[in-house]
Amino acid sequence: MKNFWDERFSSEEYIYGKEPNKFFKEEIDKLAPGKALFLGEGEGRNAVYAAKLGWNVDAIDSSVAGKEKALKLAAGNNVKINYSVLNLSDWEPQTNTYDLVVIIFLHLMPELRREVHSKVIQTLKPGGKLIFQVFDKDQLKYKTGGPPNVDLLYSLEDVYTDFQDLAIEKFSKEIIYINEGDHHKGKAAVINYVGIKT
Repeated sequence: MKNFWDERFSSEEYIYGKEPNKFFKEEIDKLAPGKALFLGEGEGRNAVYAAKLGWNVDAIDSSVAGKEKALKLAAGNNVKINYSVLNLSDWEPQTNTYDLVVIIFLHLMPELRREVHSKVIQTLKPGGKLIFQVFDKDQLKYKTGGPPNVDLLYSLEDVYTDFQDLAIEKFSKEIIYINEGDHHKGKAAVINYVGIKT
């Protein structure tokens, strides 16, 4: 997958645009800045937006090309982000570290997904939040983004089970219209979730 994303992110164009994801923006705009972690951050649009709001931002992705574009975007917005190139299977989280973890359209095979989500709960501070938006399994009908493999897509049950140790602030499956570059455009089935570590 690393080679896939390096190739996708190698163009001058920002594949998913430079503007933050709409759901993420709506949620982070409500919060006081602190320390945030972005997983599978790609070209950096969400991490850079958080940094512009005053957050101390760490980001992780497996793509070198994604990091290069994210740092370029950060520099263009006069902010800094700490971006690590790392496979999430190798991620060793620090316990009780982050006020916020953000996962936007990160799709992993079930075993790795459960492992990463467990680490997310571990790395959140008590009172910390998770902002999470992914494609539902019904997204296969729409073909407007996301992997064409049902195993990489989510059900409500997957999300509920993975994050059952968090208190639910927001949790829904929705059909929305996305417009995030050529690869995320049109009607889409998504799961929106905000959870709090108690």
